[in-house]
Amino acid sequence: MGYPTQRRESVLKKMLPPNNRSIRELSREEGISEATLYLWRQKAREEGRLLPGAEHSQSEQWSSSDKFAAVLESAALNESQLAEYCRKRGVYPEQIKAWRKACEQANDWQRDKAREVNTTLKSEREQRRELERELRRKDKALAEAAALLILKKKAQAIWGEAEDE
Repeated sequence: MGYPTQRRESVLKKMLPPNNRSIRELSREEGISEATLYLWRQKAREEGRLLPGAEHSQSEQWSSSDKFAAVLESAALNESQLAEYCRKRGVYPEQIKAWRKACEQANDWQRDKAREVNTTLKSEREQRRELERELRRKDKALAEAAALLILKKKAQAIWGEAEDE
């Protein structure tokens, strides 16, 4: 036995601004389990409805998908319609505009990030090459020092010079 659609919709409306009722509050008031309310909200979101729950009651705490849904829903609205939309959702038009700008710049961010990664990678390659050159130079110097030490010992053995001079 499920709940009637009308009751489900009325409970979901209580989650919306300006009420912004938490699921815990609604559960106590309506006598519906929290798990059921979470499920209803999740299904409504999957249908594309914007339902910020109590944990998202402040627009800065909305999830990215909710912000994106708000941008999509308000994209074709004029200023007065946008103001009406914002009043219903409990947000400011400036926030919607900022979210829209963030969505528009999402691909630019990815391109900038890729450019930054490439620059970092290039500098690290150059640093690695420099370290490899320095390592080869030190290996040659060490080999030369070892060869000189061996020659010195051989010369001492041939000529019989004292070791502590």
